[in-house]
Amino acid sequence: MNSYHQNLTAKYKQENEHKGRLLISCPDQPGIVSAISRFLYENQANIIESSQYTTDPEDGTFFMRIEFECEKLKEKELEFKDKFAAVAQSFSMNWKFTCVSDVKKTAIFVSKELHCLRELLWEWQSGDLMTEISVVISNHDDAREIVESFDLPFYHIPANKEIRKEAEADQLALLEKYDVDLIVLARYMQILTPDFVSSHPSQIINIHHSFLPAFVGANPHKRAYERGVKLIGATSHYVTNDLDEGPIIEQDIMRVDHRDNVNDLKKIGRSVERSVLARGVKWDLEDRIIVHENKTIVF
Repeated sequence: MNSYHQNLTAKYKQENEHKGRLLISCPDQPGIVSAISRFLYENQANIIESSQYTTDPEDGTFFMRIEFECEKLKEKELEFKDKFAAVAQSFSMNWKFTCVSDVKKTAIFVSKELHCLRELLWEWQSGDLMTEISVVISNHDDAREIVESFDLPFYHIPANKEIRKEAEADQLALLEKYDVDLIVLARYMQILTPDFVSSHPSQIINIHHSFLPAFVGANPHKRAYERGVKLIGATSHYVTNDLDEGPIIEQDIMRVDHRDNVNDLKKIGRSVERSVLARGVKWDLEDRIIVHENKTIVF
């Protein structure tokens, strides 16, 4: 990490040293918001931002994201978690607590197409993607120059279906070495094995070059052109063992017409992919996403 980004990160940690976040899901019932608010008040925490949603007020599932400020939160973290666990148990909550100053560590996987990688690196360098990019891993060497120009570790690990098991063993060792919190597939053109995916549940974000479920598989832009599509889209989603069918985080589209050839569609598609992936990653880093069944709640 270069000195410029080190300074950005240090400033971010200082500005957010007293801030925390709670992500909550549980069966909906009266009193949830009151209990959480009372707990925060009793522990000298001030609510900064709060969002909530229920699938059904009768027998639905309740979701909440709350950001708060509390003096010396990092020192109180373990005590805070222990105390909140009692509140959570009384409402059968699934919950996650994070200190905002704990900057998450990200690994980026990429193949030959570098547009999404470039977008992430630019967002990171400018301070708009607050994470520590710990490592970039690729099955080709094309990305080495740009990655190393940012003073980031780059590893070339050849991968194909014949050596997939060996390649993933090396990749998993690197992820453990760098203690990674999030994996971003920035146009990484290899299928991950169930073992790899299960080792990082809801921690792998992929970008798909179409508005799922349309044009899944090979040559999507050629098939889209032949179909005469009027919209080109992209989808960022969490990876599951069902190929390209994981919980969708973000989607977007751009309009095209008969004047656009296959190369035009690819160029327009790359533009959409960059922004859709960057937004999905940013929301994950900011603890704005709750995975529920095969959907996401994004606050």
